[in-house]
Amino acid sequence: MKLIYRGKTKDVYSLGENEVLLKFKDDVTGTDGIFDPGANTVGLTIVGAGKSGLKMTKHFFELLEANNIATHYVSADLNEVSMIVKHADVLGKGLEVICRYRAVGSFYRRYAAYCDEAQRLNALVEVTIKDDERGDPVISEDTLAMLGILTNDAYQEVKALTRKICDLIKSELAKKGLDLYDIKLEFGKNKSTGEIMLIDEISGGNMRVYKDGEYIVPLELERYFLG
Repeated sequence: MKLIYRGKTKDVYSLGENEVLLKFKDDVTGTDGIFDPGANTVGLTIVGAGKSGLKMTKHFFELLEANNIATHYVSADLNEVSMIVKHADVLGKGLEVICRYRAVGSFYRRYAAYCDEAQRLNALVEVTIKDDERGDPVISEDTLAMLGILTNDAYQEVKALTRKICDLIKSELAKKGLDLYDIKLEFGKNKSTGEIMLIDEISGGNMRVYKDGEYIVPLELERYFLG
Protein backbone atom coordinates (compact mmCIF):
# COMPACT_ATOMS: atom_id res chain seq x y z
CA MET A 1 0.00 0.00 0.00
CA LYS A 2 1.18 3.51 -0.77
CA LEU A 3 0.83 6.12 1.96
CA ILE A 4 -1.10 9.12 0.63
CA TYR A 5 -1.47 11.24 3.75
CA ARG A 6 -0.91 11.19 7.50
CA GLY A 7 -3.86 12.87 9.20
CA LYS A 8 -4.51 13.88 12.78
CA THR A 9 -6.58 10.81 13.61
CA LYS A 10 -6.19 8.57 10.53
CA ASP A 11 -3.55 7.61 7.96
CA VAL A 12 -4.65 7.21 4.33
CA TYR A 13 -3.28 4.58 1.92
CA SER A 14 -3.97 3.99 -1.78
CA LEU A 15 -5.38 0.58 -2.75
CA GLY A 16 -5.74 1.35 -6.47
CA GLU A 17 -8.97 0.89 -8.46
CA ASN A 18 -10.48 4.04 -6.94
CA GLU A 19 -10.31 2.78 -3.35
CA VAL A 20 -8.27 3.91 -0.35
CA LEU A 21 -7.71 2.47 3.12
CA LEU A 22 -8.15 4.57 6.27
CA LYS A 23 -6.11 3.39 9.27
CA PHE A 24 -7.65 4.74 12.47
CA LYS A 25 -5.29 5.96 15.22
CA ASP A 26 -5.70 6.53 18.95
CA ASP A 27 -4.97 10.26 18.60
CA VAL A 28 -7.88 12.63 19.21
CA THR A 29 -8.30 16.37 18.72
CA GLY A 30 -8.12 18.81 21.60
CA THR A 31 -5.86 21.24 23.45
CA ASP A 32 -3.75 20.92 26.60
CA GLY A 33 -4.69 17.27 27.04
CA ILE A 34 -8.43 17.95 26.94
CA PHE A 35 -10.56 16.39 24.20
CA ASP A 36 -12.42 18.82 21.93
CA PRO A 37 -14.09 17.61 18.70
CA GLY A 38 -13.95 21.17 17.37
CA ALA A 39 -10.20 21.57 17.82
CA ASN A 40 -7.83 21.56 14.84
CA THR A 41 -4.86 20.00 16.63
CA VAL A 42 -4.19 16.61 18.19
CA GLY A 43 -4.54 17.15 21.93
CA LEU A 44 -4.03 13.68 23.39
CA THR A 45 -3.87 9.96 22.76
CA ILE A 46 -6.54 7.66 24.21
CA VAL A 47 -5.82 3.93 24.02
CA GLY A 48 -8.62 2.25 22.10
CA ALA A 49 -9.97 5.47 20.59
CA GLY A 50 -9.23 4.32 17.04
CA LYS A 51 -11.16 1.05 17.31
CA SER A 52 -13.98 2.77 19.21
CA GLY A 53 -14.28 5.39 16.48
CA LEU A 54 -14.28 2.75 13.76
CA LYS A 55 -17.04 0.75 15.47
CA MET A 56 -19.31 3.78 15.53
CA THR A 57 -18.32 4.82 12.02
CA LYS A 58 -19.15 1.35 10.69
CA HIS A 59 -22.54 1.42 12.42
CA PHE A 60 -23.53 4.84 11.14
CA PHE A 61 -22.24 4.47 7.59
CA GLU A 62 -24.11 1.18 7.21
CA LEU A 63 -27.23 2.90 8.58
CA LEU A 64 -26.87 5.72 6.03
CA GLU A 65 -26.29 3.29 3.16
CA ALA A 66 -29.46 1.44 4.20
CA ASN A 67 -31.27 4.79 3.92
CA ASN A 68 -29.90 5.40 0.39
CA ILE A 69 -27.55 8.20 1.43
CA ALA A 70 -24.36 8.24 -0.61
CA THR A 71 -21.16 7.68 1.39
CA HIS A 72 -17.63 6.61 0.61
CA TYR A 73 -17.96 3.49 2.82
CA VAL A 74 -17.05 0.09 1.35
CA SER A 75 -16.10 -2.13 4.32
CA ALA A 76 -14.47 -2.10 7.75
CA ASP A 77 -12.02 -4.42 9.53
CA LEU A 78 -12.26 -3.98 13.29
CA ASN A 79 -9.26 -6.25 13.96
CA GLU A 80 -7.03 -4.14 11.72
CA VAL A 81 -8.75 -0.91 12.85
CA SER A 82 -9.12 0.09 9.21
CA MET A 83 -11.80 0.97 6.67
CA ILE A 84 -11.84 0.69 2.89
CA VAL A 85 -13.57 3.59 1.16
CA LYS A 86 -14.16 4.97 -2.32
CA HIS A 87 -11.61 7.53 -3.41
CA ALA A 88 -13.00 11.05 -3.16
CA ASP A 89 -11.91 14.55 -4.08
CA VAL A 90 -12.42 16.92 -1.15
CA LEU A 91 -14.49 20.06 -1.62
CA GLY A 92 -12.12 22.97 -2.20
CA LYS A 93 -8.99 22.27 -0.15
CA GLY A 94 -11.13 20.67 2.53
CA LEU A 95 -14.33 21.83 4.26
CA GLU A 96 -15.97 20.82 7.52
CA VAL A 97 -19.74 20.99 7.87
CA ILE A 98 -21.12 21.35 11.38
CA CYS A 99 -24.73 20.67 12.34
CA ARG A 100 -25.68 22.29 15.63
CA TYR A 101 -28.61 21.34 17.87
CA ARG A 102 -27.31 23.23 20.90
CA ALA A 103 -25.22 26.37 21.44
CA VAL A 104 -21.93 24.90 22.68
CA GLY A 105 -18.26 24.91 21.70
CA SER A 106 -17.03 27.53 19.25
CA PHE A 107 -20.59 28.62 18.43
CA TYR A 108 -21.23 29.66 22.02
CA ARG A 109 -17.82 31.33 22.27
CA ARG A 110 -18.62 33.43 19.19
CA TYR A 111 -22.22 34.31 20.02
CA ALA A 112 -22.44 34.25 23.83
CA ALA A 113 -23.76 37.83 23.78
CA TYR A 114 -26.82 36.59 21.90
CA CYS A 115 -27.56 33.17 23.34
CA ASP A 116 -27.39 31.03 26.47
CA GLU A 117 -25.02 28.09 26.71
CA ALA A 118 -26.69 24.87 25.50
CA GLN A 119 -29.62 26.86 24.08
CA ARG A 120 -31.52 24.78 21.53
CA LEU A 121 -30.72 25.34 17.85
CA ASN A 122 -32.75 24.00 14.95
CA ALA A 123 -30.16 21.86 13.11
CA LEU A 124 -28.13 24.98 12.28
CA VAL A 125 -25.56 24.26 9.56
CA GLU A 126 -22.19 26.02 9.45
CA VAL A 127 -19.25 25.45 7.10
CA THR A 128 -15.62 25.99 8.03
CA ILE A 129 -12.44 25.86 5.95
CA LYS A 130 -9.93 23.22 6.98
CA ASP A 131 -7.03 25.58 7.64
CA ASP A 132 -5.07 24.98 10.84
CA GLU A 133 -2.97 28.12 10.39
CA ARG A 134 -6.07 30.34 10.39
CA GLY A 135 -8.07 28.41 12.96
CA ASP A 136 -10.57 26.79 10.54
CA PRO A 137 -12.59 29.97 9.87
CA VAL A 138 -16.35 29.89 9.25
CA ILE A 139 -17.26 30.67 5.63
CA SER A 140 -20.61 31.77 4.19
CA GLU A 141 -22.50 30.38 1.19
CA ASP A 142 -21.85 33.57 -0.80
CA THR A 143 -18.13 33.48 -0.06
CA LEU A 144 -17.87 29.81 -1.04
CA ALA A 145 -19.45 30.65 -4.40
CA MET A 146 -17.48 33.87 -4.91
CA LEU A 147 -14.16 32.07 -4.33
CA GLY A 148 -15.10 29.17 -6.60
CA ILE A 149 -15.02 26.64 -3.76
CA LEU A 150 -18.65 25.50 -3.90
CA THR A 151 -21.51 26.63 -6.11
CA ASN A 152 -24.76 27.78 -4.52
CA ASP A 153 -26.51 24.64 -5.80
CA ALA A 154 -23.77 22.39 -4.39
CA TYR A 155 -23.93 24.25 -1.06
CA GLN A 156 -27.68 23.69 -0.83
CA GLU A 157 -27.19 20.00 -1.65
CA VAL A 158 -24.57 19.64 1.09
CA LYS A 159 -26.77 21.55 3.56
CA ALA A 160 -29.79 19.33 2.86
CA LEU A 161 -27.67 16.16 3.09
CA THR A 162 -26.16 17.35 6.37
CA ARG A 163 -29.57 17.85 7.98
CA LYS A 164 -30.86 14.52 6.68
CA ILE A 165 -27.77 12.65 7.91
CA CYS A 166 -27.62 14.37 11.28
CA ASP A 167 -31.32 13.94 12.01
CA LEU A 168 -30.87 10.19 11.42
CA ILE A 169 -27.84 10.11 13.72
CA LYS A 170 -29.64 12.15 16.39
CA SER A 171 -32.66 9.82 16.27
CA GLU A 172 -30.42 6.74 16.51
CA LEU A 173 -28.59 8.12 19.55
CA ALA A 174 -31.89 9.11 21.19
CA LYS A 175 -32.91 5.43 21.22
CA LYS A 176 -30.24 4.98 23.91
CA GLY A 177 -31.19 8.12 25.83
CA LEU A 178 -28.32 10.10 24.28
CA ASP A 179 -28.68 13.72 23.13
CA LEU A 180 -26.65 14.98 20.16
CA TYR A 181 -25.57 18.60 20.71
CA ASP A 182 -23.43 19.05 17.59
CA ILE A 183 -21.54 17.03 14.99
CA LYS A 184 -18.88 17.71 12.36
CA LEU A 185 -19.07 16.06 8.91
CA GLU A 186 -16.98 16.09 5.74
CA PHE A 187 -18.11 15.69 2.15
CA GLY A 188 -16.30 14.96 -1.08
CA LYS A 189 -16.96 14.04 -4.70
CA ASN A 190 -16.72 10.43 -5.84
CA LYS A 191 -13.58 10.39 -7.98
CA SER A 192 -15.30 8.13 -10.54
CA THR A 193 -18.77 9.67 -10.77
CA GLY A 194 -18.46 13.20 -9.37
CA GLU A 195 -21.35 12.52 -6.96
CA ILE A 196 -21.26 14.43 -3.65
CA MET A 197 -21.03 11.93 -0.80
CA LEU A 198 -20.29 11.79 2.90
CA ILE A 199 -16.64 10.97 3.66
CA ASP A 200 -14.28 10.65 6.66
CA GLU A 201 -15.91 9.18 9.80
CA ILE A 202 -18.89 9.44 12.16
CA SER A 203 -17.77 8.79 15.72
CA GLY A 204 -17.48 10.20 19.20
CA GLY A 205 -14.42 12.06 18.01
CA ASN A 206 -16.43 14.42 15.83
CA MET A 207 -19.59 14.94 17.87
CA ARG A 208 -20.69 16.19 21.28
CA VAL A 209 -23.22 13.90 22.94
CA TYR A 210 -24.78 14.29 26.38
CA LYS A 211 -26.73 11.97 28.67
CA ASP A 212 -28.94 13.54 31.34
CA GLY A 213 -27.12 16.84 30.80
CA GLU A 214 -23.64 15.34 31.24
CA TYR A 215 -21.10 15.23 28.42
CA ILE A 216 -20.06 11.72 27.35
CA VAL A 217 -16.41 11.25 26.28
CA PRO A 218 -15.83 9.26 23.03
CA LEU A 219 -14.95 5.84 24.50
CA GLU A 220 -17.81 5.97 26.98
CA LEU A 221 -20.14 7.06 24.21
CA GLU A 222 -19.30 4.00 22.13
CA ARG A 223 -19.91 1.74 25.13
CA TYR A 224 -23.22 3.44 25.95
CA PHE A 225 -24.34 3.33 22.34
CA LEU A 226 -23.11 -0.02 21.06
CA GLY A 227 -22.84 -1.87 24.36
